[in-house]
Amino acid sequence: MTTVDNMRYEVRAARPEDTEAIEALDGSFTTHTIFRVASTEDGFALQEIPVAPPIHKVFPAEDTDGGDDPAGEEDPNSRTFVAVAPDGCLAGFAAVSYAPWNRRLAIEDIEIAPAHRGRGVGRALVGHAVEFARERGAGHIWLEVTNINAPAIHAYRRMGFTFCGLDTALYDGTPSSGEQALYMSMPCP
Repeated sequence: MTTVDNMRYEVRAARPEDTEAIEALDGSFTTHTIFRVASTEDGFALQEIPVAPPIHKVFPAEDTDGGDDPAGEEDPNSRTFVAVAPDGCLAGFAAVSYAPWNRRLAIEDIEIAPAHRGRGVGRALVGHAVEFARERGAGHIWLEVTNINAPAIHAYRRMGFTFCGLDTALYDGTPSSGEQALYMSMPCP
């Protein structure tokens, strides 16, 4: 059990029975600021700017072949961790994968249910990802986030992540067209 914000959450590896709750979790967010990406002579610069009205982003359902079971990993280099609230409801999850060739643990997806945000649930899930990264011998932990998800960017920075890259075309032709992918990493503590 992990105590987060005076509540006792069970943070553990996902089980097959968690799959439905993971897939149903509301990962949407609302933000009053975004990170504007500007090209510079030496690369790029980020500037946090206010937006009015606030942006409410709902991520589209993942397009999968039906064979992916987020709670039933067979790959020893992949894990999904869940945080279960005291009432038994899923508070959040983090899906991670380790690439031995570059010793990178990637946080493929992390979502926290709106009612549990700002309580340290994401930090607890990242903590489990860090433990898994250490077990695997990872040198660093890496993730991708859209430039409009300022709340997540702030949370990642508080956890020790820094910006390490940008892809201005990743979301072209998708419902997120016009957004830019920001890459963040931190050394494996």
